[in-house]
Amino acid sequence: MRLTRFLAGAVAVAMSVALAACGGSDDEAASTDASASTGASFPITITHALGTTTIEKKPTRVATVNWANEEVPLALGIVPVGFAKANFGDDDSDGLLPWTKKKLDELGGDTEPVLFDETDGIDFEAVADTEPDVILAAYSGLTKQDYETLSKIAPTVAYPESPWATAWRDTIKLESRALGLADQGDTLIADIEKQVKAEVAKHPNIAGKSAMFITHIDPADLSKITFYTAHDTRVQFFADLGLTDAPAVEKASKASGEFSGTLSAEQIQQLNDVDIMVSYGDADNKLLGQLQADPLLGKIPAIKRGSVVFFPGSGPLATAANPTPLSISYVTKDYVELLAAAADKVK
Repeated sequence: MRLTRFLAGAVAVAMSVALAACGGSDDEAASTDASASTGASFPITITHALGTTTIEKKPTRVATVNWANEEVPLALGIVPVGFAKANFGDDDSDGLLPWTKKKLDELGGDTEPVLFDETDGIDFEAVADTEPDVILAAYSGLTKQDYETLSKIAPTVAYPESPWATAWRDTIKLESRALGLADQGDTLIADIEKQVKAEVAKHPNIAGKSAMFITHIDPADLSKITFYTAHDTRVQFFADLGLTDAPAVEKASKASGEFSGTLSAEQIQQLNDVDIMVSYGDADNKLLGQLQADPLLGKIPAIKRGSVVFFPGSGPLATAANPTPLSISYVTKDYVELLAAAADKVK
């Protein structure tokens, strides 16, 4: 189905719904009963950064776009009709991250979701072909134009404040509400918090340690260090793990709304009070040795003593450093154990 054909059909459907609404009290009672049975009252109106979205009735065909938005409906027992194909951390190249595949297997179903290839941006025609009645994108980088195009296909829920800045709790709250499952969303948040707390409690040496998440390290250019600020969800997740932001991160976060900050190698003294550094490394874990051998970066206490967590390659663990509703439960145990090993080296 072409997008233009779908949009024309959507207009026709909207007209037929409007006519049906004039049919009398029996139809209205049936609609009210259906909403009541879900535990939510529709229509539901959600205000977000790109506008206001009204969802007239409980969605039955849910589509999601951009990274990880499929995880909320899946966690709540709903298999989306389509969602973005994984383009990072997909070890077996099936387009699914392991926690997504696991949940799909648990839920079963006769029809497999369509995987949208977003290599060159959102495939609007593919989304339209799935004929969704809601599109979820609470954690996304939608532009205003993206949002307007998607909204012509179905009511679309965008991020609450800034692109790619929605914390995992807020993603669950926003998308569960759009599905008429706000109470279940709150329960999901509580369950995840309980799981994380239990894992962290096994390693009390982590508590209160200061941490910094390095965006990436280029062995060919060690003249600077670029790190995520507290505006990034990876850093925000540190608080769930019992860690605190290093002073350099706090300073950079207050100075601007940017997701990252940069320090030159000549400014490394600002990193003397970082207990643990986290970053993306290589499968052979040779990067730490290279950093320790560097005449400037090798003087950073965390690097010198090896209090560094490197996620190997671009596998699932590296992917899950950016916390999402399903990945948190899947990898927290491994993540916390790596942090604990790094914390052991802090004197």
